[in-house]
Amino acid sequence: MNPGPLALVGSGEYLPVMLEIERELLNGRPSKYVQIPLAAGLENDESLDYWVRLGQVQAERLGVESVPLRVRDKKDADDPDIAQLVKGAGLIYLSGGNPSHLAKSLHETALWRAIVKEWQGGAALAGCSAGAMALTDWVPAFRLPMQEPTRGLGLLPHLRVLPHFDRMFTRIPELLSRFSDVPDGVIVIGIDEDTAMVGGPYQWTVQGRQSVWLLNGSHRQEFRSGDVVTTPKI
Repeated sequence: MNPGPLALVGSGEYLPVMLEIERELLNGRPSKYVQIPLAAGLENDESLDYWVRLGQVQAERLGVESVPLRVRDKKDADDPDIAQLVKGAGLIYLSGGNPSHLAKSLHETALWRAIVKEWQGGAALAGCSAGAMALTDWVPAFRLPMQEPTRGLGLLPHLRVLPHFDRMFTRIPELLSRFSDVPDGVIVIGIDEDTAMVGGPYQWTVQGRQSVWLLNGSHRQEFRSGDVVTTPKI
């Protein structure tokens, strides 16, 4: 089988505004929705409960089975009993939080190997905010500016992703400078809130209420819902 579709989402995982995008990702696939809030693993139990419940409610709207994986760290992600729960998924979703923690905790674990295997077998794989960033091979240090960037999961080495793009510069105005020096062939993508880039790994369709942006220095090229974005192979 061919790999399933990918979705890079600026914000809005499990919310009604993203319902139709998640429905499309599940279309024609098993009605098993695996939800992984690992990016929130450094937060308290109430926060993890929030993500689990949010995903369960969205699965109820979609009429599919919700399979939340309560994983907090690399030890959890390397548990084979947890990893086997991914088997047979129609959609696997990495939700938001801390992208560095997500990438470090998931890298080279049983859970990540299971995710890749299911995606290669046809399951859809989505990442929102931190989840979208971690699917590339480079995650900037947001919370500790002097810390070195984190190695990402490497599924999309030709991309670097800025989620929440329409809000990012009011919150972290110097952030774009961290994306100014990229290797040849690597494209910087800004994804607005409540917006997704679906397809991949090299041809994508914009879906949602706002825009996707290709960033090249000071130049920004805008793509609206329905537009096709082509990213080059390295």
